[in-house]
Amino acid sequence: MAETRRDTVPAALADERIDRVVAMITDASRARVRALIEGEHVRVGGAIVTKSSQRVREGDEIVVELDEVAAPLIADATIDLTVVYEDDDVVVIDKPAGLVVHPGAGHRHDTLVSALLARYPDIATTGDVQRPGIVHRLDKGTSGLMMVARSPRAYQSLVAQLSTRSATRSYRALACGSFDEREGVIDAPIGRSSRAPTRMAVTPKGRGARTHYVVEQRFVEPFPASLLTCRLESGRTHQIRVHLSAIGAPVLGDERYGGRRVQVAMPRPWLHAARLGFVHPVSDEPMEFESPLPADLTEVLARFA
Repeated sequence: MAETRRDTVPAALADERIDRVVAMITDASRARVRALIEGEHVRVGGAIVTKSSQRVREGDEIVVELDEVAAPLIADATIDLTVVYEDDDVVVIDKPAGLVVHPGAGHRHDTLVSALLARYPDIATTGDVQRPGIVHRLDKGTSGLMMVARSPRAYQSLVAQLSTRSATRSYRALACGSFDEREGVIDAPIGRSSRAPTRMAVTPKGRGARTHYVVEQRFVEPFPASLLTCRLESGRTHQIRVHLSAIGAPVLGDERYGGRRVQVAMPRPWLHAARLGFVHPVSDEPMEFESPLPADLTEVLARFA
């Protein structure tokens, strides 16, 4: 299945080299970006890019055909997997924090995909050739549940369920700050930040995004904080992290989006994919899974009162 990435060059990247911009917007390695350009799979303003050193201008539209080049993937059986459920079509994984889901800049083989290929070689031809079996992702620093497709029919079904929002995903997040209301919805488009292109931000030029949240607990010590259950209606990059930061309640430990607090050492975002629900692609049976908080999050939570 081909995947096309489109992005508009922000002011912060004006006069930057095209290869660096493509790497930023696709998370592709330098070698893969070079192969994409040499294979004439990158266009700027409709024109095919032939030189990696070409400079871009603010407002240029960049189009990248990602699946035209398939750099070899390597299976790695040394990467531990916590398998919650598996059959011939679907696998549910409880991903640990620190594990990158698929190959990208700086992470070619030490990924969840490498571990999956070692345990389930059949996924190699399922879905995106660079992200076989992957229908959604979690950030490197986020732990919790992910569903993976082992067959083409499962891939099509799970992608469709995510698109129609019939698949359910909920997260637990410890947010810095207090909420007056018991529950709410953050409805704000998310796109690449014009000030820091490696970050996402709420922006009128972004894609629609909705995050539902419920306040489960409120804390006042060592500083005001709130334990939330967040449910995604869409699935944008860094969505919960960006949305909570935008309303002044960043995820604790999320340095990228303002969640660092000196009172509590938290080396990664306090964010966990706790529940996952979908309809089995073959049996049509409803599937529901839940993951307990990992030890590092539990230990930090115990410091709040």
